[in-house]
Amino acid sequence: MDFKQALERTAQDVDALLDELLPLQAAAAPRLVQAMRYSALGQGKRLRPFLVRESARIFGADDTSALRTGAALECVHCYSLIHDDLPAMDDDALRRGKPTCHVAFDEATAILAGDGLLTFAFFILADAATHADAAVRTQLISALARDSGHEGMAGGQMLDLEAEERASHDEAEVLAVQNLKTGALFRFACEAGPILAGADDEARARMSAYARNIGLAFQIADDILDVEASAEELGKATGKDAAAGKATFIDLYGIEGARARASDLVAAAQESLSPYGEKADILRQAARFIIERRK
Repeated sequence: MDFKQALERTAQDVDALLDELLPLQAAAAPRLVQAMRYSALGQGKRLRPFLVRESARIFGADDTSALRTGAALECVHCYSLIHDDLPAMDDDALRRGKPTCHVAFDEATAILAGDGLLTFAFFILADAATHADAAVRTQLISALARDSGHEGMAGGQMLDLEAEERASHDEAEVLAVQNLKTGALFRFACEAGPILAGADDEARARMSAYARNIGLAFQIADDILDVEASAEELGKATGKDAAAGKATFIDLYGIEGARARASDLVAAAQESLSPYGEKADILRQAARFIIERRK
C-alpha cells in the first residue's frame, strides 16, 4: 500500500467510525449532534489520524486502538476549525467547500458543536475500547490535553491573534506561533503510535522531531497556498492572513525562500525516520505530500 492508498483508507475508516460513534438517533440534543456531524463527517484529508495510524504501525501497535485515537484527534481538529471560523476569530463563511458551521446553523450552535467535539475526543480516549491498559489511555489523554490546550494549539491561536496587532514579525515569533497552533496536534499524532505500543522515550523523541518538521512544512505550504491558490481549489477564502496582518512564512522568506525552507524541513523529517527502514516509507511519502499538495 502506498501513501495515497493509506491516506484514503484512513479517511474512509475514520468517517465510518465517527458515524458510528456520533449517532443522530436518540440523541439528547439532536441539533447539536447534527452540527457536530456536519463538521466532523466526510470532511478533509484526515491527515492527522493517518499519522496516528502510520506511527502506530511502525511500532506494532494495535490498529483498532490507533484508529480510535485518530478519530479522537480528528474531533479536536474539527472543533478547532469550527471555532477558528467564528466571527470573533477569522470570520470565515466557507470551509472545505461548504458553509462553515456557524453559517449552516448559527453561532451559538457552532460554539456548542466545537465544545461537544472537544470533550467527546477525551471520552473516546478514556474508553477501554481504545486500549486495554488504563495507563496507556491516561498517557494519550494527557498528551492530547497538552497539545490542544494553552501549551499547544489554543496557545498558538492566541499568539496568532496577538500577532495581528503588530506591524512586523521576526522568525522566532512566527515559529513560536506555528509550533503551537499547527505543530502541536501533529506532535500528538506522531507520538500516539509509540505511546500505544509502549515504545521507549527515544522512539517518542524521534517521532516528535518528525512531527515538528512536517508541522512547520505544512504551515509553510498553507501560507504559499493562501497566496497562490484560488478559493475554489482550497474550498475556503484565500488571502485573508495577509489582509489580517498575520505572521506568515512568506513574510519571512518570500515565496521561493519558503519553498526551499519547506524542502529542508521535509528532508530533516525523513532523516529522523532512518532507524525504521522500509517500515517508515509511507511516512516519508507523507512528508513530501505535505509540501506538494494543492489544498
